[in-house]
Amino acid sequence: MNTPATDDTHHPSALLGRRLLALFYDVWPVLALWMLISAAFTLGYTLAGHASRDNIPPFSALQWLLWLCCWLVAGVYATVSWKHGGQTLGMRPWRVHLHTISGESPSWGMLWKRYAMGSVSLLCAGLGFWWALLDRDRLTWHDRVSGTRLVRVPKP
Repeated sequence: MNTPATDDTHHPSALLGRRLLALFYDVWPVLALWMLISAAFTLGYTLAGHASRDNIPPFSALQWLLWLCCWLVAGVYATVSWKHGGQTLGMRPWRVHLHTISGESPSWGMLWKRYAMGSVSLLCAGLGFWWALLDRDRLTWHDRVSGTRLVRVPKP
């Protein structure tokens, strides 16, 4: 591990429980964003001449585009939050902070790698998160891939 560059690196890694609780808190603002996007897609679908009671057909190109937009908006929420303050809304009450392994502020590329690998971790039934229980440094797959880590911040 590199030499600590900031005081945050002296803090212990965030335990899996804190990570999962922060993720649970972050589901709510992301869900609200997804509802707005879905409403916009549904309105557009209706205005395009479809009956107001018709849904977007399952597995259609439009539905795949909707899912892609939802994934991207959640990524923007996460990466912008991490870039500006090192925390999402869900990380704040659990006093969890994100930075690089060396203690610096992560780059946009690192943040998007983290988000993409975190998505893969969730799609694998959370296996990338559970990995932190076995890892000697308590790092998840997305921590390792992106060169970032979450640390617990003491109470002020």
